[in-house]
Amino acid sequence: MRIPLILVHVVTVLITVRCSDITPAVFGNVLDGMPAAFGDFNSDELTDVFMLRKNGTTVQIFLAAEQEPLLRPSSDLSCTFRSMVVSVVPGDFDGDVFMDVLVITFDKESKLSFAYILWGGNGRLNCTNEGQPLIKMIGQPLALDFNGDMIIDLFGVNENGSRTFWVFDQSRRPPMAIPMDELTERPPPISQPHSNAYLDLNNDFLADLVVSTSKCFEIWLGIEQGFRFHETIPFPYNISLPHFEGKLGQALYLDVELTGKMDLLLPLCFDEECTNSTIMMYSDKWYNLQVNFRDGNSALWGFVKPDGHRYTDTITLRGGDFNMDGYPDLLATLKSTVSKQKRSYLLENVACYSCVGFTRKFQVKWQALNPFHNETAMAVFYDFYQDGILDVILVEAGKSNNTYSTAAFKNSLDYDANFVKVMVLTGRTNSLYPISPGSLGKKKRTYGTNLPGPSIAYRTTTQDGSPRSAIAAQLPQSAHFSLNLPYTTFGLGRTPNFVDALTIGVGGKSREWPQIIPNSQMVVIPNPIAEPWRWKAQLFVTPSKLILLSAAALTGTCGLISLIIVALYWKERREDKIEKLQEAHRFHFDAM
Repeated sequence: MRIPLILVHVVTVLITVRCSDITPAVFGNVLDGMPAAFGDFNSDELTDVFMLRKNGTTVQIFLAAEQEPLLRPSSDLSCTFRSMVVSVVPGDFDGDVFMDVLVITFDKESKLSFAYILWGGNGRLNCTNEGQPLIKMIGQPLALDFNGDMIIDLFGVNENGSRTFWVFDQSRRPPMAIPMDELTERPPPISQPHSNAYLDLNNDFLADLVVSTSKCFEIWLGIEQGFRFHETIPFPYNISLPHFEGKLGQALYLDVELTGKMDLLLPLCFDEECTNSTIMMYSDKWYNLQVNFRDGNSALWGFVKPDGHRYTDTITLRGGDFNMDGYPDLLATLKSTVSKQKRSYLLENVACYSCVGFTRKFQVKWQALNPFHNETAMAVFYDFYQDGILDVILVEAGKSNNTYSTAAFKNSLDYDANFVKVMVLTGRTNSLYPISPGSLGKKKRTYGTNLPGPSIAYRTTTQDGSPRSAIAAQLPQSAHFSLNLPYTTFGLGRTPNFVDALTIGVGGKSREWPQIIPNSQMVVIPNPIAEPWRWKAQLFVTPSKLILLSAAALTGTCGLISLIIVALYWKERREDKIEKLQEAHRFHFDAM
């Protein structure tokens, strides 16, 4: 049975979003850090940011804090390389429950990528010898769990051009290289840049593998040890690379229509300069969402043509529910065909009543990120205040393509929305480091770190009584600065009801938690993985404005009623006293 938290009067409201510049409150005066990845490095329940500094040669962790500045660079958590760092992937690569950092550098002479791991410890980071890379590969790898041991593995192309899985264990030695089963003797090459992904597509709670090639997307279904080929998805309009004169961007996987099924979003340019851009959606077939890229002044915008620079080496969309209405929105960097200016914009997920075959589309909100007007290279969602509302980190591009600076914008909703925020960890434990008191009275938990691939789904009922369901994948991509957050935030709109059910699927197993309180932040520890009934969940509830206002209104009402009772009681006492005095002075004829 659904128990409403608050009885609210249903009104029709116009949902708008306001943003404010909070750059000094977030970064202080350190604005040269470029976001590369997210993760909770020190296990304090706050999401830290892995930054690139010094022209992309230094990896430094900015630790999140509850006081300003909210992101603070740590000099002890920094490593410098001679070559340019092109990718950063946090995760547990040795199974000791502490977060390690995979760093990918690019060697211009050999045209190869070198993989290093900065082994983490109890609050420390060990820099590696750059002369001894763990792996040499072509392009950037995808983080996944190949054998289900909750230790992060990699998938990519080795230096000989063959598809390969690199499987790590607890030894910290170079990983075991396992060749991928090929369909043909000469399979199509993986596209570079690629948009490979690791997520559950067939709802069996085993993460599947999507491989983006020069001809199509290959779907490999997950099995207990590895993957089995399932099908191919051809590119829209029978596009074939590299002959296509336009540009294909990096695919993104979202439940766009809240159908409980993952859709594939693909940014696409029909011409070489990307003046004619659109977003394609694959849901059993391809649909052109026909995004209107003309602003209020009728100036035409399009995606930024890939130029090989950081954040713009491929067209990338980043998803998140910005207005908390339940439907995922997008952030994208666009370029004006008139002024040639590059800026990041919010693309809001809105209803489409005239569309055939789909019910939602994306609308560019040209003023949503005001007052930020500078040229930007990238925008990404981030929750600065850990309140379930997604804010935005923007990266400003300087006059030179090698100079960048960061800015922070707070998302200020003008209505009280509810949410559920979920993070699934590896669930591994370390007997040498049991749970112990941490800073600020919190406990440092050693139950794991970032985990790619889990599926997270919920079912609930809206205010009008209609059912709603949605699904999301945690950390499905890790290459080319995909910048996925290590948690999933579902917006619930103004629905104050309990979430009927929240389902977590990991490693072919699943568990359902019923009656989840809205405005909850939930941490799931899937340990032991084979016994879902023993999985643990820690719930942190953030009171909404409606609850606080209702409590204040209830307190005020009770106070007013108490004052009225006291006043009436005092008035009655006063009248009784006057009556007694009059009775005392009255002449009694019976006494004569």
